[in-house]
Amino acid sequence: MTPLDFWALSAFTVTALLVVAATMALSHFVGQRHHQDATGEPYESGIVSTGSAELQLSAKFYLVAMLFVIFDLEAVFLFAWAIAVVEVGWVGYWGAAVFIAILLVGLVYEWREGTFDFGPRPRAERPRALSKPSRPETRLTEERDRAFAAR
Repeated sequence: MTPLDFWALSAFTVTALLVVAATMALSHFVGQRHHQDATGEPYESGIVSTGSAELQLSAKFYLVAMLFVIFDLEAVFLFAWAIAVVEVGWVGYWGAAVFIAILLVGLVYEWREGTFDFGPRPRAERPRALSKPSRPETRLTEERDRAFAAR
């Protein structure tokens, strides 16, 4: 970074901080101050709020939001690649193809794991025993269970 670049960055930072400070000061001196009963209440388009604002969402909604961010970033990287496609040539093309392939593998994995299934899951069947146990104490227990059920 050259001294000229450092000076420009410093001037930009100082100007931005001065604009923020001036806006806050102007708001403090010119803005209205009122402390009424309804000041702290949420405004819902003229409708009186009912119930609690603490709504618990399923973790799946957060997972889908994270997946959206990941695949949204994919689009950003692909737009950058599309702008520089002539300069990067075939190496860039194959790099983008590998990038898309990795993301597709991730998408298929998430799909198979059931990330996008929001409905109730069907009840899993219990695994059945292939053969009866051969231990004598198990047979006695089974006979006792049958006798108790017959009562």
